[in-house]
Amino acid sequence: MRDADTPARRDVIKGLAAGAALATALDANAAPAPAGARRSYVSVGVGSRNRMYQDALWGPHKAHGALVAACDTNPGRLDYVARRAAQAGAPAPKPYLAVDFDRMLRDHKPDTVIVTPPDAFHDDYIVRALDAGCDVITEKPMTTTAAKAQRILDAVKRSGRHIRVTFNYRYSPYRSQVKDLLMSGEIGDILSVDFHWLLNTVHGADYFRRWHSNKAISGGLMVHKATHHFDLVNWWLSDMPVSVNATGKREFYTPEMARRFGLTGPHQRCHTCPEAAACSFFFDLAEDPALKAMYLDAEKYDGYHRDQCVWRPEISIEDTMNVIVGYAGGTTLSYSLNAFNAWEGYTVAFNGTRGRLEHSVVEKALVAGATNDLGGDQITTRIIPMRGPPRDIEPWTGAGGHGGGDGVMLADIFDPAAPRDKLMRAADERGGAASCLIGIAADRCFETGQPVRIADLVTGLERPVLPKMPGHGARVPMPERVKQV
Repeated sequence: MRDADTPARRDVIKGLAAGAALATALDANAAPAPAGARRSYVSVGVGSRNRMYQDALWGPHKAHGALVAACDTNPGRLDYVARRAAQAGAPAPKPYLAVDFDRMLRDHKPDTVIVTPPDAFHDDYIVRALDAGCDVITEKPMTTTAAKAQRILDAVKRSGRHIRVTFNYRYSPYRSQVKDLLMSGEIGDILSVDFHWLLNTVHGADYFRRWHSNKAISGGLMVHKATHHFDLVNWWLSDMPVSVNATGKREFYTPEMARRFGLTGPHQRCHTCPEAAACSFFFDLAEDPALKAMYLDAEKYDGYHRDQCVWRPEISIEDTMNVIVGYAGGTTLSYSLNAFNAWEGYTVAFNGTRGRLEHSVVEKALVAGATNDLGGDQITTRIIPMRGPPRDIEPWTGAGGHGGGDGVMLADIFDPAAPRDKLMRAADERGGAASCLIGIAADRCFETGQPVRIADLVTGLERPVLPKMPGHGARVPMPERVKQV
């Protein structure tokens, strides 16, 4: 097996990519697609993440768009896409290897390119698609370094095209409800946010066995995972980050911890592990039919192992992280991410001039191959006035992936007749950059021990258009008098 950070391994990973056409332009000046128009899409990078877009275009949104071509470094995965298309009763997208990405664009002249390769290679395909006159849909994070973010921002201005960054967390009904409550002004203007995200040892461990464990490819959990969370705060506040201070370490997913658990390892991968029976972190890649088809059966083409040992010494990402973010409007965020917790989910609290909003979610661990079904998400939301009794809020709920957010987001992307969204949940390249740059800045803090200003990372980052929130200069009602004891 090749280690994840060898030159040969990097060459294999670098080819992964996906492309497809954006359903509607994101800026106010762009003309919407005519009702009933069927747009053409291509995908680059057809691993697990791409399946959501395939299913949307072969299912509920087949009247709105067609997936005409797909591109990947791995011919086994392209064959798997063709089999999935046949099962869905859809024409198979024409297959292209990654080296033929530009030819795919010339052959099909798609409206939009869907980009879902490993994170570090998003920028290459995004920029090439924009310069070819295509719009782009990209998975989060938009990219992994400040230089790559700058390339993308420059390409948007140069090309006049736009990017949709798919932050499906914004669309989860209960997170949308939090935005709605904050917009209402019930807790006044927000002075600080306390946000703590927990990954358990099923979902959290999975990042340490995949390509995500190589920071050069994923940007680490600060970029790959926390960009979701930073985007939520940016959007909840309708604000832009200006400064970051952070500390991070890896102390759980280490060779030393494997030995503390009584193992003799680490070893290279689960599939050939001599201690599989003794390790409760064992991951059976052959047990899940989709993962077997996409990875185990396809690894003969590129040598990528989807089930690498979580205790490997060469892992370069952190498992314990703490971040402080300062916002342009004056709000301060205190954030933590830990990847080895007893439960999965988060707690967030907004401290405002009129009270406090507390919101917590215990999540079902959505990880391929997992067998620990925890049931549905457990959601609590409450408003606590500055002086007065707290009030529990009945959470908005939905069905489907990411708390019901995936279906709503996909309709917003692909359906030209989707209703106007007062919460402005669609994110473009500005929102994509604002979120990943917090993680990029945090990674720099880990290295230097010094705070980082977002303005020192990129130039030309404009504020996205977001809903109006209560301002810090507005008059605040005096809270009720309480008896002093």
